[in-house]
Amino acid sequence: MIMPRTTLAGVRRGLTLATLAAASIGHAQPQSQTYPNKPIRLLVGFAPGGGTDIVARILAPKLTGAWNQQVIIDNRAGATGTIAAGVVARATPDGYTLLMGHASTNTIAPALYAKLPFDPHKDFVPVSLAGSVPHLVSVHPSVPVRTIKELIAAAKANPGQLTTPSSGHGSMSHIAGEVFKHVTGTNFTHVPYKGAGLSVQDLVAGQVKVSFDTTAAVMPFVKSGKLRALAAAAPKRLSSLPDLPTVIEAGVAGYAMSSWYGMFAPAGTPTAIVRAIHAEVNRAQDLPDVKSHMEQLGSDDTRTATPEIFAAMVKADLVRFSAVVKAAGIKIE
Repeated sequence: MIMPRTTLAGVRRGLTLATLAAASIGHAQPQSQTYPNKPIRLLVGFAPGGGTDIVARILAPKLTGAWNQQVIIDNRAGATGTIAAGVVARATPDGYTLLMGHASTNTIAPALYAKLPFDPHKDFVPVSLAGSVPHLVSVHPSVPVRTIKELIAAAKANPGQLTTPSSGHGSMSHIAGEVFKHVTGTNFTHVPYKGAGLSVQDLVAGQVKVSFDTTAAVMPFVKSGKLRALAAAAPKRLSSLPDLPTVIEAGVAGYAMSSWYGMFAPAGTPTAIVRAIHAEVNRAQDLPDVKSHMEQLGSDDTRTATPEIFAAMVKADLVRFSAVVKAAGIKIE
């Protein structure tokens, strides 16, 4: 059977349109399928040498090698990391501008500052947890307590007389102390310093008495006997101090504090790109040298199986720390 000429022409037109459409689809493949195809900028809101910067520099070379694209660290220090966070919040959501965030920047600062260059709920998509460093409750040896129960009793018997240092107003060590006060009904006198180095220095010297700082900050002094650890503010016992109980085991229900680091992208970043970054960060965390470096930093090897799990963690901390900051009356203008 021979088709009419007009029908053949119609078929050809249909085939031509179908071919063009297929070609168009081919050229319009999502960028996520070829991500990354250019260098990536990873912003850090703190000066080189701090914990957030160290975590970024541990992971960046591994991501560079895996993607065959340079991951460039861009330090924008200031205002508890919020300057860098503001830059990322305004960036094009294509996966090429990322933030190495921190618990203080992404969950505490929103409650501390009256004005921020970003909305913590709307301007970011949490990508992956990069590291989590538990806090310790420790004391100078001159303080005659050896357990959390004894510390609580001493604080209640002498309200405000025990001093606790921090690396600054609104820092994680400050918030950890405030949370402890809130859940135990105790009162300590907070002494803020300009950085963890100075606060720990005075703690070891006995100028201040009770610390709620990270394992990374105080562990060397605990192991040398210059400080006495009472308990770990972690969900489970630390492998580095297996005989040390957790604060929860010591009777303070729900008290767990960690300074975490995590990767964030601008809101609107394609889900496929977010998942690709998360997967690569997780793979990097499994590398022996990365594990070793993170252990030296005090990380407890906590992971997030999906970006959604990390997002839920960030959301929960936003709610928790907002309540603590409000109850303590902490504000930074």
